[in-house]
This record gives sequence, structure tokens and C-alpha cells, in this order.
Amino acid sequence: MEAYTLERWQRVAPTYGTVERFIERRVFGPWRSRIWSLVRGDHVLEVAVGTGSNMPFYPPGIHVTAFDISSARVGRARQRAQMLGLDVDLRVMDAERLEFPTGGFDTAVATWVLCSVPDAVAALRELGRVVKPKGQILLLEHVRVDAPVIGRLMDWLDPWAVRRGAGHINRHTVETVRQAGLEVERVEDLALGGLVKLIVAWVPSTAGAGQEGAWTGID
Repeated sequence: MEAYTLERWQRVAPTYGTVERFIERRVFGPWRSRIWSLVRGDHVLEVAVGTGSNMPFYPPGIHVTAFDISSARVGRARQRAQMLGLDVDLRVMDAERLEFPTGGFDTAVATWVLCSVPDAVAALRELGRVVKPKGQILLLEHVRVDAPVIGRLMDWLDPWAVRRGAGHINRHTVETVRQAGLEVERVEDLALGGLVKLIVAWVPSTAGAGQEGAWTGID
């Protein structure tokens, strides 16, 4: 992943949770609750855990492995896990190059991630590798609005948004999921004319054929 991406997340890690807090409860919280309610299976991967904002919504009884490219954010997520009494396997890792064997997770969850990954297709293909065939990939993302004026405005503002640390604001994420070879089961428009989408995808049964078996979570 680009060095700039890592530097940006390391820089904003100390204040990231504070900046979000005023809208977490009323806006992000219900969306997070919704996506985690769809989780299936016992072994779940959270992509780009950040400071641990999703942790209060983890379903009981599952084993969560979570990672982030920023060691500073992983440190804050570890503190939150301890406060909540959660046993989470936290790691520092690049979403484009996952260090997990093939087919070890039942579900992968990513919230507000693909806007910031330099190569979203590569990251999604990695998720398709480490999630077992017919397993779920659940995404909560902001995307380019499919409207002529607003869409063009988002294209024009995108370089400024990236420089400000907001990630890309004009990505066609549903199409990117399909481009990565995943099957899209459904897409839910959550707000603002399709700006925010919940994407439910799954890994085709042929994915990972001939590769080694499932990861047990124990190295």
C-alpha cells in the first residue's frame, strides 16, 4: 500500500475517534449495528479496524480477527477491546496483502474502508481468498452518487478530499466488488440518494480451489 496512506492514518489516529464521536451515536451507530447483525459463522475478519468503532456491535460468541495498516490505530483498538472486555486478535497488516491462509473466515466486514485503499480490487480479491467459498463479505461504504451534477461535482472534489484525508469520494464500489470476482447478493441504499450503501456479497464456490485449507486462527 502507498506510504502516503500509512502516514495519513498514523497521523490522524490520535484524534480519529474524537472527530467521529459527535455523529457516531445518531448516524454511524445504527448502520454499524445493521451490518454486524448480518454476520454469519464463528470466524469473522474485520478489515481496517481503525480505533475499534465497530467493537460495541460485535455479535456475542464469535471469534474476531481484526487488522489495520496503522500500528497507532491498532494500539487504540486494543485499548478499546480491553475496555469492552473483548478478546480480539489484533494485527498490523495491509489489506492488499493479507497474511492469512486461504478460506479461513466465514465472514469479512469492512466499514468505510475501500475509499482509502489504493487498489480496491486487489483488497477485495484478497478478501475473496481468505473468506471460504460461499462465505460473506459485508461492506458499508460511501460511493459516487449516480446523478449527473452531483456525480461530476464529486469527481471534481475528489483530489481535494484525498488531500484532506477523507479518502476517495467518487468510487464505483458495487462495480468494483463485481470486478474483483465476488457475487453481489444485494445492495441497500442507506442515505443521501445512494451516497451510503450496504453491500452484501459472497465468495463464489470455485474461489480458492486447489489451495490449502482453512485457517483455524492459531499460528
